Amino acid sequence: MQTQIIDGRKIKKDILTELQKEVMLLPFTPIFCDILVGDNSVSSKYVSIKEKAAESIGIKFRRIEFPENIRTEELIEEIENLNKVPHMCGIIVQLPLPKSIDSFAVLNAINPSLDVDCLGDLSSQKFYNDSSILGCPTAIACVEIIDSLNIDLSNKKIVVLGQGQLVGLPVTHLLRSRGLSVDTIDSNTLNADELLKNADIIVSGIGRDKFIKGDMVKEGVVIIDAGTSEDGGTIYGDVDFDEVNNIASYITPSPGGVGPVTVAMLLKNVLLVAKQKSIF
Repeated sequence: MQTQIIDGRKIKKDILTELQKEVMLLPFTPIFCDILVGDNSVSSKYVSIKEKAAESIGIKFRRIEFPENIRTEELIEEIENLNKVPHMCGIIVQLPLPKSIDSFAVLNAINPSLDVDCLGDLSSQKFYNDSSILGCPTAIACVEIIDSLNIDLSNKKIVVLGQGQLVGLPVTHLLRSRGLSVDTIDSNTLNADELLKNADIIVSGIGRDKFIKGDMVKEGVVIIDAGTSEDGGTIYGDVDFDEVNNIASYITPSPGGVGPVTVAMLLKNVLLVAKQKSIF
């Protein structure tokens, strides 16, 4: 079987083209702010990717950097000031934060209406209650990629590997909200091997380098690899690409798969906030 590589960069480009048209219709220029704490080369690279994408569609990007030794209280104060900036339409904090900082307190300091990563408590609750215009960007990206394949999902066995806050939990919620049957795998799942082997579609977000091998999946499976792990500044996915190549029907590469689409979905959230603000 010839495996089709899903081109996340092309999907991102197509989405950004549509977003740009909508940004041009806004009565103001929306601002999107990304906060970076400390000196992390991988995080800095991610911020630069988002900056380039945002500015390419007419969104003003603010990159704000703080030293690693900033105190939680200071960071919260800075965020509270950013919440009040006119035309601010999205604030995110690049994770992971230094261990000395209370990440939960910092994320909850972001005004929920500007929390385009949906990581604050209130924003997350609204997402799972289906009462928010915003969605978890990586999860929405995974579903967007699946939709791009035009597969009838009604009779497919869907498995979500991992139940983390960024990928597993929100992806499961989005798919089940459509009335789809979804099996989940976490560290306590006893029949994980069987579920993976029988899956028609696998969404993985465990962050374990090359965890999924060729003998763990069936021929024709669709694999959305949303897991990332870092080793020496290099990013790896959850799937051993060489092993599943020519077994899977479709697969997202890492990098170049879910990541670019996540950036597009993040900016779509920023646009949604801007459109909401332009009404009032």
